[in-house]
Amino acid sequence: MWDDATDRIVTDPTGRAEPAARRRLRVPPRLAAVRDIAFVSFGKYGQYLVTIVTLPLTARILGTEGLGLLAIGMSAYFIGALLVDMGITTFLAAMMNGDNVNRLRGNYLALRAGVLTTMGVALLLGMLVDAHVHLHMVLLGLFAGGVSSFGDDWVLVAEARFGIGVVYQSIGRVLYLVLLVGLLPHFPSASVAMICLLLSTLVNVVLTWRLTLSEHGRPSRPDGVLAMVRMGAPVLTSRLLITSYGQGAASFYSVALSAASLGLFSASDRLVRAFQSLLDAIGYGLLPRLARGREDQFWGNAFRGLGATVAIAAAVSVALWIAAPWVIPLIFGDEFTDAVHIMRVQVFILPFTALTSFVTTAVLPVQQDTRGTLIGAVVGAIFAGGALLAAIATGSVWALVLGTFICEIAVATWYLVRVRMLRRRGELRLKAASDAVTEPLAVRQGVER
Repeated sequence: MWDDATDRIVTDPTGRAEPAARRRLRVPPRLAAVRDIAFVSFGKYGQYLVTIVTLPLTARILGTEGLGLLAIGMSAYFIGALLVDMGITTFLAAMMNGDNVNRLRGNYLALRAGVLTTMGVALLLGMLVDAHVHLHMVLLGLFAGGVSSFGDDWVLVAEARFGIGVVYQSIGRVLYLVLLVGLLPHFPSASVAMICLLLSTLVNVVLTWRLTLSEHGRPSRPDGVLAMVRMGAPVLTSRLLITSYGQGAASFYSVALSAASLGLFSASDRLVRAFQSLLDAIGYGLLPRLARGREDQFWGNAFRGLGATVAIAAAVSVALWIAAPWVIPLIFGDEFTDAVHIMRVQVFILPFTALTSFVTTAVLPVQQDTRGTLIGAVVGAIFAGGALLAAIATGSVWALVLGTFICEIAVATWYLVRVRMLRRRGELRLKAASDAVTEPLAVRQGVER
């Protein structure tokens, strides 16, 4: 149970905090929400402060083809992260309390360890048989992404302790910058860039486990892993489908497009997805408060947050459209000039991805609506499949650009419909509960007359 007065989890009516929780300064609820969004935003923004240096470095050293190979690895990185965390970190964060924290940690650890071990074995086999460079980058990206999701930082999200998470992430990103600047000029390879990212992710993994072990102790022995798998299967399926036309698209389109074409797309995509990730922070920052807030105020708060997120995204889209002819050559060099036209189309996915991200991050996890997430992903995958077929037939990168744009519009439309359906159900449930309370009193008054 959450105590709003102290902004912490408590486990008994006296207000005694569980050992893992730490008392924090009392902050008004609205300021606390802004604080948490700022922490998450800074964590995301810190990543792209590093990217300001790493993108020009990798683009100029690797060129369009090398950056295309790195794009394949990075897209596989996002897929690997999803395969290991199953896309259920926000669901677990919404479920966690002082009684079940170690049981959830134990089950989740066992589940992720099995998946990550499988990825490691696949990478070793690929290296032994000297797999094609595209396949090698996919396997390396999968393993690196899986390692990044092996930390215990979801516990910190559940406790709304975003500040410490920002510190850990920032340490890892600085290490990534140091490794990349130190190694890539001497070993100009997309694989080396991915290995630098892999090593930097270990910082957050080690530090979050060190913190949660000291505060919560060791996780419980696995008991109920299959139940967690059943909960996570539809979420994982939907998130993988979403990734197939989002940040993981390059892995799938590598069968149809050249590395140079993917490099041009990546120049635009990296910048657009950077701003998309910043907008994701709003949903993450509001999740704990939506999860523990009053039920009759949930939808009002959710729609206000959603509206603000979409409005900010629209403003960012216009600004990036204007800045594209200057930003692309400045960051990537003249070799990537053709990416300007791609970026000027792609920036307008931001309002739609912002809507989707907010709903899937802050609304559906609280409502425990895995079915809605799955249906939305299927809608996007259907459109993505058509775009992939078009790319195979034409060999044009524009099939990827326009296909992604159409997918994001379709998915956002579904989620807008879904939240309205859930809101209507919630209103009917509250009305029924209210009628159930007042009806006996009316009946009793009638009998007394």
